[in-house]
Amino acid sequence: MTVIDSHTGGEPFRLVIDGLPEIPGETVLAKRRYAIDHLDDLRRMLMWEPRGHADMYGGWLGDPVEDDSDLSILFLHNQGFSTMCGHGIIALATIVFETGIIEVSDGTAILRIDTPAGQVSAWATVMNGSVGEVRFRNVASFVDSLDNSVDVPGIGDVGYDLAFGGAYYAYVDAASIGLSWPPRGQTDLVEAGRRIKESIMDKTSIRHPEHLDLGFLYGVIFTGAPSDPQNHYRNICVFADGEVDRSPTGTGVSGRVAIDVARRRLSLGESIRVESIIGSVFTGLVAGEIAYFGLSAVLPEISGTAHIMGRSTFWLDPDDPIRPGFILR
Repeated sequence: MTVIDSHTGGEPFRLVIDGLPEIPGETVLAKRRYAIDHLDDLRRMLMWEPRGHADMYGGWLGDPVEDDSDLSILFLHNQGFSTMCGHGIIALATIVFETGIIEVSDGTAILRIDTPAGQVSAWATVMNGSVGEVRFRNVASFVDSLDNSVDVPGIGDVGYDLAFGGAYYAYVDAASIGLSWPPRGQTDLVEAGRRIKESIMDKTSIRHPEHLDLGFLYGVIFTGAPSDPQNHYRNICVFADGEVDRSPTGTGVSGRVAIDVARRRLSLGESIRVESIIGSVFTGLVAGEIAYFGLSAVLPEISGTAHIMGRSTFWLDPDDPIRPGFILR
């Protein structure tokens, strides 16, 4: 199995480009269901130790399902398969153009990608064969509800906004629950993120207006003041099974754009700059506003950069007693 490793704003993205089994399904969402039911051992092998780690992230490259798309992608992490991933889209465009999987000339190259959440378009700036900034237009993103509260064991009453940007996130002001900012480490973030996520899932039913498979809480995004005054926020996302995103989280920035439009902080054509836990930055632009199954939604465009780190070939030894992998945190 051949993989290319990259990172987007510090967040890993391991793309499998060869050696995958055939994954049936007429849509990428259907392919995701098949992968959950039949290919989870392969996901764990690629994401968990000894090949990966507790905060690993990756993607499986596939053929397109829509007539006007170039390819499809399944996203995977330490717990399962994502529905959409912004840092993954930026990394994917960088990899396919820089390695020649799709040949392009210098200038602006476009990539249309089928994801479980729908088709996403990405534009990459290419110069001398190298990709600079990548901008992608995400799926319709919207606010589910604002000014919610939930009682969380060990923390107390937690206020949050709930929004969808390809996945659902609960947005929590870090200062409101006493988290140090900027955080001194991951331990408090992971513990708080897990407790808040579990409490919301226990007490709230999330239903996506179009696809039932998209209706679940993916993560908690802690927000606070940026370290650089030219930026608007610092976002720190705790998702899946306590993973901490090193990037600002592309789908999370998309949901943040929807929240800021709903709160009249942003208008069509305006943008925000969002920092990550390590200071890397994504830009989120309000590229459009649409009605989506009776909801007011936005079409966000997210910009960032990715970098390729290496290419590897993995083997699976049938005699290896820990071949499915393991996680230590």
